[in-house]
Amino acid sequence: MELSTILQPECTTCATPGSKKKVLELISDLVAAQYPTLSSQEIFESLVAREKMGSTGIGNGIAIPHGRLTTIDHPIGVFIKCEEPIAFDAIDKQPVDLLFALLVPADQCQQHLSTLSSMAERLSDKLTLKQLRKTNDSSELYQVITT
Repeated sequence: MELSTILQPECTTCATPGSKKKVLELISDLVAAQYPTLSSQEIFESLVAREKMGSTGIGNGIAIPHGRLTTIDHPIGVFIKCEEPIAFDAIDKQPVDLLFALLVPADQCQQHLSTLSSMAERLSDKLTLKQLRKTNDSSELYQVITT
């Protein structure tokens, strides 16, 4: 999977959202700004619905919030580095500072799982994590995560 096919530079940012709810809102707003046919509320509700099933905080300061939308025909990614870690109910009870959000078409379950797996693998690389956490520039963040 080429991450650059689903993640745009405009959907990669360093931010200080402050809370889990605020970061999910930020994800929704970033996507809606790039895809005007999508409603930020619809995106937010999809992400929250998934979080209600269990936190997508996978540990080591990483979360992979995701949702399914009937209104898209291709996966859309968002990558956020939180300047201050936020509580995210992660499995290791640690705050989260790196989030990769994924929105997929509702009918593409296998691609959804494959993309989530690839991103989890990418975020398990210690060198990549070190580089991501070191940068405070959105364009550099995009370069690190997509190469």
